[in-house]
Amino acid sequence: MTDRDTAFAEYFAARSDAMRGTAFLLCGDWHRAEDLTQVAFTKLYLAWDRVSRHEALDGYVRQVLFRAFLDERRLGWWHRVRVTDVPLDGATHDRSPDDRMAMLAALSAVPARQRAVLILRYWEDLSVEETATLLSCTTGTVKSQAARGLQTLRTHLESSSHSHATRNRI
Repeated sequence: MTDRDTAFAEYFAARSDAMRGTAFLLCGDWHRAEDLTQVAFTKLYLAWDRVSRHEALDGYVRQVLFRAFLDERRLGWWHRVRVTDVPLDGATHDRSPDDRMAMLAALSAVPARQRAVLILRYWEDLSVEETATLLSCTTGTVKSQAARGLQTLRTHLESSSHSHATRNRI
């Protein structure tokens, strides 16, 4: 194994789980998240010698991951495969399973570009400027997409909690 391969393998081992978690939030499916992560790290491997600032690797991989997700949506893959309400494997959080399922369902109802902004801003904790750079848009677009995405998320969560309360009364 060359030094290049060793360095890449170390980076992959350290960051692939975090990137897969981000990909899962984007698409709502662990298998697609794995595919998106694989695409991102494959592109990184191919560009490894050209990436001069290794401290910027997370940003590069994140950008490739988000672009792969958005490209996939534009190409129509999501029309053939739909995420279901089947409990997800591999997710661990402090909330109840019902809360996680409601949040994932609400997140899947948010349009792809808005979802990407929400995940970058609130999951990845990037600034408005970093998010704009990553998505190749203006800071105003990030702000408006975040506001719209949060509203869609809230609306879906509220309707979900109302239907859940109605089911519990029946």
